Amino acid sequence: MATDDPPMTRPVVPAAEHEIGVKHPVLLHGYVVLVDYMGNDAAIVQAARVSYGRGTKSARDDRGLIRYLMRHRHTTPFEMVEFKFLVRLPIFVARQWVRHRTVSLNEVSYRYSVVPDEFEVPVPEEVRHQSLLNRQGRGGALPDEVVERFRADLDRVSRDAYAAYSRALEAGVARETARLLLPVAYYTQWYWKTNLWNLFHFLSLRLDAHAQEEIRLFAAELAKIGRLVCPVAFEAFEEFQLNAMSLSPRERFAVRRLLEGATPEAACAEAGLPLARDDGKPMSTGEGVEFLGKLDRLRTASGGAG
Repeated sequence: MATDDPPMTRPVVPAAEHEIGVKHPVLLHGYVVLVDYMGNDAAIVQAARVSYGRGTKSARDDRGLIRYLMRHRHTTPFEMVEFKFLVRLPIFVARQWVRHRTVSLNEVSYRYSVVPDEFEVPVPEEVRHQSLLNRQGRGGALPDEVVERFRADLDRVSRDAYAAYSRALEAGVARETARLLLPVAYYTQWYWKTNLWNLFHFLSLRLDAHAQEEIRLFAAELAKIGRLVCPVAFEAFEEFQLNAMSLSPRERFAVRRLLEGATPEAACAEAGLPLARDDGKPMSTGEGVEFLGKLDRLRTASGGAG
C-alpha cells in the first residue's frame, strides 16, 4: 500500500449497528433481520475514485459522485457494499424470491429439520378477484362470504396437512418425504447475502405496484434497513431508478408530436402505439395503453423526487 493511500478501516454505520439482530416483522410469522453488512456510502465513493483517479474528489462531492454513478449506471462501485439478511417467509413468497439468482442463499433444510407449525393466512383485504389486466395478479374486491370461506378453508387445509405430517413423522416416515404433505402457505427461512447493486435490482422489481403484495412487504423492510447503511445511494436509487420513467423510441416520437400539438390518440397512432384492437374495441393492455399511463403519471407528478 502506498504511503499516501487512505488507512484501511472498516466502515461502521451507527444506525445500522443498532439494527443487527433486530427482527422486522412481516406477515403473520415472517421477519427480516440484518445479520451483517460491509461498506457504506463512503465505500462506494472510494471504489469509484480508484477507477476515476485522484482528480475526481475536487470535481464532485461524495453525494454528487454517487448520483452521477447511479444516473449513468456505473454499477461496480455499488457492488462494494454487501448485506447479509436472515429472512423468514412463506414458501409461496420464497418461490418468487429465488428468481433473483445473483445472490448467495442458504435455506433451512426440512430434510433435516421438522417444519414448525406456522402458515400464512392472508388478511381479508388481500383476498381479491383475479385481475383482468394482470394474469398473475389480483383485482377488485370479492364478496365477504367468499373471502371468509377461502380463509377458513386455508386454515382448515393447513391444519389438516400438518396433522397428517405429524402422523407421518411419528410413524417413521423420513422427514424429506413427510414434508410433501405441507402446502406452500407454510414458512421457510434462509440467509440471503447480496451486494447493493443487486439489492437495488431486487427492490426495483419487488417494490413495483405489480409485484405480489406479500413480497412487496418484505422488500419494503429490506429497503428500510439498506437505507440506514447507504442513505445517499438509496436516495439516488429512488430518484433515478425506482421512481424514474423510461421512454422507448416510439414513445419519444409520440411525446414530440404531443409537444407539436397532436392529441394523445393521434400521437399514439403516428408513433405506432396501438390503442384499439383489430375489431375496433379499446385495448386494456399494450404499449399504447402503457404510454397513456406514463402521461397520466407525468400530469400528476409532484415537483420533487418520489
